[in-house]
Amino acid sequence: MGRSLKKGPFVDRKLLKSIDTMNEANEKKVVKTWSRASTVFPQMVGHTIAVHDGRKHVPVYITEDMVGHRLGEFAPTRTYRGHNADKKVVATTSSAAPAAPASTTPTV
Repeated sequence: MGRSLKKGPFVDRKLLKSIDTMNEANEKKVVKTWSRASTVFPQMVGHTIAVHDGRKHVPVYITEDMVGHRLGEFAPTRTYRGHNADKKVVATTSSAAPAAPASTTPTV
């Protein structure tokens, strides 16, 4: 469900203020934020924002394609390590059936 058009897009005021001050001073620094719900604004393009993913800050370089999206979309919170059941099935089938030796004599 999207945000009401009447309210407009959400962005953390402190984050937007720090981006605006960096734009005025013409400097580029990494800005840490915990606000994953903040919308990417055009002023943020070209900056690196470290978005918190629950355990660490993930650096995200903002490009034009990201404008309108949320910061949390670019910092995944879960690490996918595969399905353990699939690994067990592959391991048991490869070790249970040894390969047959290749014969050099042709069979007729």
